Amino acid sequence: MGAVWIYKGIVAVAHWRGDEELLSFARAHGATEADHLKQVEHWLPTSQRSLLLGPWRLAGWLTGAVPALFGRRAVYGTIAAVETFVDQHYQQQIDHLKEFGGPEGLLTLLISCQEDERHNRDEAWALTGGRSSLLLRAWCWAIGWGSCVAVVLARRV
Repeated sequence: MGAVWIYKGIVAVAHWRGDEELLSFARAHGATEADHLKQVEHWLPTSQRSLLLGPWRLAGWLTGAVPALFGRRAVYGTIAAVETFVDQHYQQQIDHLKEFGGPEGLLTLLISCQEDERHNRDEAWALTGGRSSLLLRAWCWAIGWGSCVAVVLARRV
């Protein structure tokens, strides 16, 4: 959910700024995330979905919109940080399914989604030019930390 709204935040600011390159990036990546969400929701009963979807939407939107105010490099660095976290999160789930099993087809879905996330991470990192300022590194650290907290909360609420 958060990832879909990250791209909505980027689209809003990129549209406002008239940044067609960033709009194209955000729309393409946002479509991938929306597809992932739809597929994962198929596996997750409504009763097991987080009660914090409203806050996740807002947090996601802000996570996309704020760096978009500072330009493309800030957005690309943010996406690389988010996708790094997501890649690790998928890997934990994949490892669990490999060890303990799960519904037929779920492992394949998660591996496919993880491949998309890795591609998005690598593309975003390349678009930063392979460098980031101290401020951007601090922001990305905060994004990674916040993502970890969000997962812990989502599992409990």
